[in-house]
Amino acid sequence: MGDDEAMLQVVTSANIACGFHAGDAVTARRTARLAARNGVAIGAHVGYRDLAGFGRRDLDVDAETLADETLYQIGALRALAAAEGARVSYVKPHGALYNRIVHDEVQASAVIDGILAAGDDLAVMGLPGSRVLRLAADRGLRVLREAFADRAYRADGTLVPRSEPGAVLHDPEAIAARVVELATTATMTAITGESVAIQADSVCVHGDTPGAVAIARAVRTALDRAGVEVAPPGVS
Repeated sequence: MGDDEAMLQVVTSANIACGFHAGDAVTARRTARLAARNGVAIGAHVGYRDLAGFGRRDLDVDAETLADETLYQIGALRALAAAEGARVSYVKPHGALYNRIVHDEVQASAVIDGILAAGDDLAVMGLPGSRVLRLAADRGLRVLREAFADRAYRADGTLVPRSEPGAVLHDPEAIAARVVELATTATMTAITGESVAIQADSVCVHGDTPGAVAIARAVRTALDRAGVEVAPPGVS
């Protein structure tokens, strides 16, 4: 677990685990309370039912089960957030599920089914150009394109798998510089040196990355110095 209290004083949106890959009722409600106190937008961080693997193991889940488990996770977090006078405004899949639905039509559609069952007021956050964002837009949901501060990119705009060297970045100043590059030029440099075009509405710092708070603070400071306005997703 990261230092959520410190992170929530820096970020403008927070993806809160809903119990399937991490978290529980107590931690989710506490995090929603802290987010509301800091004016931070809340996203349901839904994932595979995989506590042992922190949701980072690819699972073959049938479509009906995946849709219902997506709905279940959103519903749980919505109730916990409401108890703190807050609301869930978007959904961001986690880990292996996030990466799977970049390309997998069946699982992407199932996730959208679950989100729509929870309500058509929820935005969907995902990788630019992903199958899940295309399906979400086609079915009338607002989409939020996401980039990653602390993850390396391939030349095709996908993330370098965590199993490969250099996939996770750790230097706060270097990370901050690449986020400013993203915000001002809509590009990032791939792990192989190519410039990758990335249109993003939100930038993620993983709370479990070592030094996450220092990274988030460096990114926020660098964006402020560059004159880039930072606000919760969808708020101008």
